[in-house]
Amino acid sequence: MGSLGNGSGKWVRRFHAVPTGKIRLFCFPHAGGSASYYFPMSRSFDGRDVEVLAVQYPGRQDRRTEPCVTDLAVLADLIGEALDEWTDMPFAFWGHSMGALLAFEVARRREALGRSVPLLLFASGRRAPSRYRDGRVHLLDDPGLTAELTRLGGTDPRLLAEPDLRAAILPTTRADYQAVETYVDTLGTPVSCPITVVIGDSDPDVTLEEAADWAGHTTGRFDLKVLPGGHFYLESRRREVLAVITGALNRSLPVPTAEGTAS
Repeated sequence: MGSLGNGSGKWVRRFHAVPTGKIRLFCFPHAGGSASYYFPMSRSFDGRDVEVLAVQYPGRQDRRTEPCVTDLAVLADLIGEALDEWTDMPFAFWGHSMGALLAFEVARRREALGRSVPLLLFASGRRAPSRYRDGRVHLLDDPGLTAELTRLGGTDPRLLAEPDLRAAILPTTRADYQAVETYVDTLGTPVSCPITVVIGDSDPDVTLEEAADWAGHTTGRFDLKVLPGGHFYLESRRREVLAVITGALNRSLPVPTAEGTAS
């Protein structure tokens, strides 16, 4: 598992280096998730032109001794700064659920600061930032939060069944839910990069209409893909997800000219 120097080593995980890669895909985990969730995606792209980099939030795995960040805007600020060392080549963002909001906010901040921006933003399993629901999962007691995680899937039931492991999972997950459930899109400004939204057709946390409203958050191209499955559709539909990502990235990569420069 590789990283670069300075502060970015805390934030970015590279499971498979791709020296000849044409584009980097930064992956933002869901609430309660960690960088290792994207190891299978990184392995799927191994040998291709895409280098997968997973973002590691504080409070989990090798960062478990650090306090979680319960303000999504603050977390976006921190991540945006940490990515600078990795943006020396074309890149895109993929975010699932909470990660979709974070990817969007990081892209928006980078654009506002005049930094390089993603060629494409994938928003997976999440309604548009302008679509608000009165979420109160972070206020649930431990049994209630455990039931919510069981309902959505994405967390190994064996982990939730072990008291010690459950005690380690729930505080981090609750902190992430607090960040996402208290998030409000106060800026309202769109990003210029294209957005591709991917959802499961039976996801209880996002409707087709809520997903379609991401179109208002970009001045670029917008696409919406619906795959079979629930909130964690990507676990059973890895091949289809890979095809969606690959196709969209191929359309977004600069086209070399006869002189060898991108147009």
